[in-house]
Amino acid sequence: MRVFAVLLALLMILSAPGIAAAGDSGVQAAKVGWDAHISGHSAGPPLLIGVSKKNQQLYLFQQRSPLAVKQSFVCTTGEMTGDKFIEGDLRTPEGVYFTERRLDSGLDPDLYGKLAYTLNFPNPVDRLKGKTGSGIWIHGRGHAVTPRETKGCVALYNPDMSRLENDLDIGLPVIIAEDLEWNPGDSNAPAPENLEVLVKQWALAWQAQSDKFFDFYDSEKFTKAQGTTFAAFRQHKESLFHHLDWIQVAANDVIVLPGPDYWVTVFSQYYRSPNLTSAGVKRLYWQKEADGALRIVGKEFLEGDAALAQKLEKEYLQRVTTEMNGFVDAWRSSWERGDLDAYAQYYDKNANQGGRRGIEAIREHKQVVWRDQPPQRISIKDMNVSLDPRGVQIRFRQKYEAAGNYSDLGLKTLVVAPTKKGWRILSEDWRVL
Repeated sequence: MRVFAVLLALLMILSAPGIAAAGDSGVQAAKVGWDAHISGHSAGPPLLIGVSKKNQQLYLFQQRSPLAVKQSFVCTTGEMTGDKFIEGDLRTPEGVYFTERRLDSGLDPDLYGKLAYTLNFPNPVDRLKGKTGSGIWIHGRGHAVTPRETKGCVALYNPDMSRLENDLDIGLPVIIAEDLEWNPGDSNAPAPENLEVLVKQWALAWQAQSDKFFDFYDSEKFTKAQGTTFAAFRQHKESLFHHLDWIQVAANDVIVLPGPDYWVTVFSQYYRSPNLTSAGVKRLYWQKEADGALRIVGKEFLEGDAALAQKLEKEYLQRVTTEMNGFVDAWRSSWERGDLDAYAQYYDKNANQGGRRGIEAIREHKQVVWRDQPPQRISIKDMNVSLDPRGVQIRFRQKYEAAGNYSDLGLKTLVVAPTKKGWRILSEDWRVL
């Protein structure tokens, strides 16, 4: 009986949270929860909150070459140790989260102080793991905090919450871990796991309406994390690929954040197609597969406000203007050389040029004109690029000179679309000046 009692006691110890067997060396305490390691790099966020449950500390990190702690505060977290898995387990979740809604009225002043920000728990990876619960906030407290006194939230004494308030904003990354380590890193170092490059490749595959776009996803995990089947997601995208003449996707200001067994990339996304323009913030959650490749297991998208939409449209237009400068100069050069085959490649097969419809009609017209008066010089000035429902509109002053001392000066307007084969002219109009 005594031996049985000893074995039973040992079994109870091994079954307790945070305790594990250590093989032949006996029994030792296992790490409770996740130890986060934060380092500065080229895709680090400008501001980041880090929470150490072990030390009951909240840190505000700022990446200004290098990463540094801007402020730190005593905080309090859930009553129970370990990661949150079940609603009501009194634990604070561990992972990468983001502030969502600002709450500054109707709060119980003793429990929640004067200000609270909700967090996006459960995030897609939490749902993938079957975690349940809600209502995880960062909030104030109407009394001085003591260690581990919340039902799962992260709380600060009201005066500290007021000091933090100026740096709090919707969408601020929050890393919550059992323990937290950080180093300044190198703000010029590439993003970990090549994720900044992967995001750009993902955006290009989407823009190209390519089947390779779907290779970036883990279909089984995506289904569990998103609550909708990957098959339905793919079918919807393939339908758009089939019906849309073009898609433009810009992924700007990519941020890369480390999670317990996943990575999160956050970026400003600008999307354009013939029937829709949208601007917002996209989050992609990545996990490493057995083959070593990182694949997307979940996503979140937040539609941007008018200010963000204006900013992203301006950035998109700047990029497109640079592309159009090169496109128009190459088109002009082929025209000036009288290279009919090269010139024709810049037009859509159904292009309209001064009433001539279709590339064959345009070729025939130029062939006749150039035979009698081959072009000698085309000069372009005062080019302006603007968005058009069909793509972009380009206007410029054009001076045309041909053999036989012929010349004219006019205002040229091109409408150019980003087709699957590259930029192509849909329409071309000219009026004399």
